[in-house]
Amino acid sequence: MRSSRAEAAGVPSVRVTEIFHSIQGESTRAGLPCTFVRLTGCPLRCVWCDTAYAFHGGTRLTLDEVMREVEATGCRLVEITGGEPLVQPGAALLARRLLDEGYTVLIETSGALDVGVLDPRVHRIMDLKCPGSGEEQRNLWSNLDHLTHRDEVKFVVAGLDDFEWAENVIRERQLDERVRAGTLGALLISPVWGMGGLEELAGRILSSGLPVRFQTQLHKHIWGPDRAGV
Repeated sequence: MRSSRAEAAGVPSVRVTEIFHSIQGESTRAGLPCTFVRLTGCPLRCVWCDTAYAFHGGTRLTLDEVMREVEATGCRLVEITGGEPLVQPGAALLARRLLDEGYTVLIETSGALDVGVLDPRVHRIMDLKCPGSGEEQRNLWSNLDHLTHRDEVKFVVAGLDDFEWAENVIRERQLDERVRAGTLGALLISPVWGMGGLEELAGRILSSGLPVRFQTQLHKHIWGPDRAGV
């Protein structure tokens, strides 16, 4: 990516860490080719974060420049991620621009910032922070009211204690009933990479009877856990 003069004259822009074409590793679209726009900056510091390189730096690009790079990949499925993309006002503008051009747009967000600013056509993947993240207190619970059949709630679990917490949240906030009724798209349980006890976690999911999807990070199985841009 080249640096732009986006900050001049108030041209809509975003600060971008990387844009790349890869295989979607998570969500209900895991396995599909997807273009990722990773925006820079995040107010959270989850203890297991695997994209800390996106906290700072990046290149400021106009929306036109981002669109050209996305178009060059030839892929119609785009995920805007971070960092925390919603820390940048331009993220919602970029999502709308992509939608208007006919792209399917996913946004992965921590759930700590208001997702109501997003165009309702966006597929929101909201990562509710379990206690093991160290950022449980940052969950903005009112965000759940904005979610629809397009959207997914993800719980990254660092152990069985986190799964128990997620199970309680799902039941207390009736997220399982919303999935069964078709008013919420999916519930995802995603173990922290390298966590042991996956067989026991799978057993707990089965015995819970909850309509959740157990997912691992497919891209890390393919390219390893330390490679950026995949």
